[in-house]
Amino acid sequence: MNEYEIKELVRTQKKYFRTGATLPVGERLKALLKLKSCILKYENEIHAALKKDLGKSEFESYMCETGMTLSELSYMISHIFSFTKEKRVKTPLAQFCSRSFKKPSPYGVVLIMSPWNYPFMLAMEPLADAIAAGNTAIVKPSAYSPYTCEIIRKIIEECFETEYVSVVTGGRTENTCLLDEHFDYIFFTGSQNIGREVMQKAAAHLTPVTLELGGKSPCIVDKTADIKLAAKRIVFGKYLNCGQTCVAPDFVYCDRAVKDKLVNAVRQQIKKQFGARPLENKNYGKIINEKHFNRILGLIDESKVVCGGGSDLQSLRIEPTVMDHVTFSDAVMREEIFGPLMPVLVYDSLDEVITNINSMPHPLALYLFTSDKSTADQVTSLCGFGGGCINDTIIHLATSEMGFGGFGESGMGAYHGKTGFDTFSHDKSIVDKKTWLDLPMRYQPYRKLYDRLIHIFLK
Repeated sequence: MNEYEIKELVRTQKKYFRTGATLPVGERLKALLKLKSCILKYENEIHAALKKDLGKSEFESYMCETGMTLSELSYMISHIFSFTKEKRVKTPLAQFCSRSFKKPSPYGVVLIMSPWNYPFMLAMEPLADAIAAGNTAIVKPSAYSPYTCEIIRKIIEECFETEYVSVVTGGRTENTCLLDEHFDYIFFTGSQNIGREVMQKAAAHLTPVTLELGGKSPCIVDKTADIKLAAKRIVFGKYLNCGQTCVAPDFVYCDRAVKDKLVNAVRQQIKKQFGARPLENKNYGKIINEKHFNRILGLIDESKVVCGGGSDLQSLRIEPTVMDHVTFSDAVMREEIFGPLMPVLVYDSLDEVITNINSMPHPLALYLFTSDKSTADQVTSLCGFGGGCINDTIIHLATSEMGFGGFGESGMGAYHGKTGFDTFSHDKSIVDKKTWLDLPMRYQPYRKLYDRLIHIFLK
């Protein structure tokens, strides 16, 4: 789309929203049911597109993309009537003879900008929340995942008229044109650098935003942890989608006393989960493009590699790699890895862990493997992070019962389930005052007695 077409699309959606067509809850429900049905219809095509873009297996595509999207849609379909109800609240005595309530209301026209690493789920889940809340939406998928982008376009065009939900494809030019428009809400998932640009553009129109970013999510392993289980779950979370997951454990921070045991267990798990030759494993993913492939290879210090390190440019695959004896000054610790490299650092005290983590930008996730409840309480209370797990990785985002989002440098706002509905809604606070009684004390001319009574009522 060119600049004129984008302007016209936004104008058309604003006009459509003002008709009130998206407000009836029954219409929202029909839209959600239609979207769910269409995703089920094209499920095989979705998985084929994800295979082409990211090398994802059918199982991984369902587990991390279509399955999660269908789960969110089902949750919204089941709860939409309760979510959209007015919520009555207590009325103070000073407002006698009135009813106070909060009315969930849609923002209007929302822009959803999704990334390439989970291109289907991270476009469709927020879309489900936005539709449930009563908005119109323009979805802008990443140009880096063209096959998935095309199936998203196909599904949305089959389900919706363009004035209700539409897709804009393309790259940076289209992104810039969209961000120059006046949306009522912007939902962005991606890198911190682009997130800053989105926030700056939104500020010009005072548009509220949700930013789902990333960061260096730590994975702490203390000496009381079940090392074999920890290794199994860390390897799963780290190398899922070839490490291209915003909540992947970015680095392992291990108690010095059990570090060697953990590294050996991790090596065994890599072989068990991906085979002796991971680059030949058809279920192991690939790096999205050559640019990111070369960037990740540039973070490898071969002198510190204790497992993996191999790569294949033709297939854009990098082996699950472990680097030992890493320090915070190494290149791999200066940026979010977003690839299949696992740096292992050591610590000698929990205070050291908490101090070092809190000195870094707030991560999107934090993982802790421990059998000590007091350690878990300390870390989860004193460290700043978006969300996480105790004795597991990744799974905290796989539920509609909890919001998922960042904190500080890893983002702002959250979604999933009721939290997602609330993200795309604002509560109108309303007092419905009855007309059969009108106390005169608030009107001029004021009298001392009335002033005292007002003071008593408002106290």
